[in-house]
Amino acid sequence: MLNRRRFQFIAAATLAALLPLGAHAEGKNPSKLRVALLPDENAATIIQNAQPLKRYLEQTLKKEIEITVTTDYSSMIEAMRFGRIEVAYFGPFSYVLAKSKAPNIEPFAVGVERGSPTYQSVLIATAGGPVKTLADVRGKPFGFGDQASTSGHLVPRAHLLKNHQLNGETDYRPVHLGTHDAVARAVQAGQVPAGALSKTILDNLIAKGMVDANKIVQLELSAPIPNYPIAMQGNLTPELKEAIRAAFLQMKDAEILKLFRVQAFAATDDKAYDVLRDTAQILKLDLGRMK
Repeated sequence: MLNRRRFQFIAAATLAALLPLGAHAEGKNPSKLRVALLPDENAATIIQNAQPLKRYLEQTLKKEIEITVTTDYSSMIEAMRFGRIEVAYFGPFSYVLAKSKAPNIEPFAVGVERGSPTYQSVLIATAGGPVKTLADVRGKPFGFGDQASTSGHLVPRAHLLKNHQLNGETDYRPVHLGTHDAVARAVQAGQVPAGALSKTILDNLIAKGMVDANKIVQLELSAPIPNYPIAMQGNLTPELKEAIRAAFLQMKDAEILKLFRVQAFAATDDKAYDVLRDTAQILKLDLGRMK
């Protein structure tokens, strides 16, 4: 007769033999990877400009790639949280929010601009308008981007509070305009007398002739912000995660890098974004309750 221990061993071996080979591997290895890009400009334009990225990833990873742009930052966070996308290019604070809701996601690459993995928010005003310095913001509307935008909302809002004692709850009226380019255009047109957005994006808008530098005044810059991270689902197979990581860190095509407004990608990890958690504390934000 078989003793209990020998029976358990045989049963386990038999079950293992019946399982498909893929069941032994840890993690997921989907045939299609869904890659989400930031909804900071027109979605159709972003997807069109991302076709070289799609081709590069398909050739490098040997998988079908679907480029997607969510309606806003919050929906991008939720898509990552519920596994509807595998790879996402987050705003820094959007990543912190996503990490608080989906602890298993892993940041692995950060954009490098001008030799640095950081960037800044710029606070601007309408040329010839009522705001000459940030002290003049008191009692007036101030244009921000998406509520979860790092350089378009949270960092400049903390800058106004920490450096100028201007509280968005009591001292001025926050106006959320969605995208960075919408903020720049609204300030240029005088629809709001002042606002904030990514300095990199503003420079790009001016270079393209989409914003007239003579119609705005750049008032102040924020402290350095860790640049936009790329994160992936933590439940992918180790081999796939390594392949995705290498695809971005070894990316050399200037046309593709231009899509991300960076010169290259460098390795990063979660600790690099603790400064954004400190920003949340300044603003007394509860990450767990934010959308």
